[in-house]
Amino acid sequence: MFTGIIEHLATVKKLSLKAGGAELFLDFLDFYKDLKLGESIAINGVCLTVKEVTGNVVSFDVSSETLSKTTLGKLRNAGKVNIERALRVGERLGGHFVTGHVDGVGTIKEKKQSADQCTMSFSVESIFTDMMIEKGSVAIDGISLTIVNLVDGAFSVALIPYTLTSTTLGFKKLGDRVNIEIDMMGKWIKKLLAHMQGEKGGITQEQLMKQGFL
Repeated sequence: MFTGIIEHLATVKKLSLKAGGAELFLDFLDFYKDLKLGESIAINGVCLTVKEVTGNVVSFDVSSETLSKTTLGKLRNAGKVNIERALRVGERLGGHFVTGHVDGVGTIKEKKQSADQCTMSFSVESIFTDMMIEKGSVAIDGISLTIVNLVDGAFSVALIPYTLTSTTLGFKKLGDRVNIEIDMMGKWIKKLLAHMQGEKGGITQEQLMKQGFL
């Protein structure tokens, strides 16, 4: 479990494709001194397991499923990625609960720069926006952000200067693809409502009360 508060930018050393997936090598510089084999790290919002640590270089196995559902298979040498270690119980939750299980990929469709912020819009599958709400949370490349505007198949977020300088979104361009993770609350509610609608008679006041909505 993560929070979507990016801690550092790591540099891609190599992405080695192999049968059934890939091996990813990242240079963490000297940011982490106490990494342990087997611990979870969010890489551009994707939860991966530390396989080996050699000096400042950390390696991870990437499954074929992860390559097909995320942008990790498109990483290039010397590129930058967002990294965040797993949340410790008792720590401050600065963003929102992020699982590191990416739902799919979105595309940057618009960037509007103003004096104090940048508004960035993304196109996604309609099934994603069906689970979003305005002012709700979304993780983009592992960054916890708040949805500003929302239409079918697209949404926007406002980025403050700190986010632009400390994450990969600061140098992303129109047409670039990013990992999207929907807030788990939206996914649970959509599943619950779909189940209730499938029952005879559809959604009733009694069902809403039973589930705590009323």
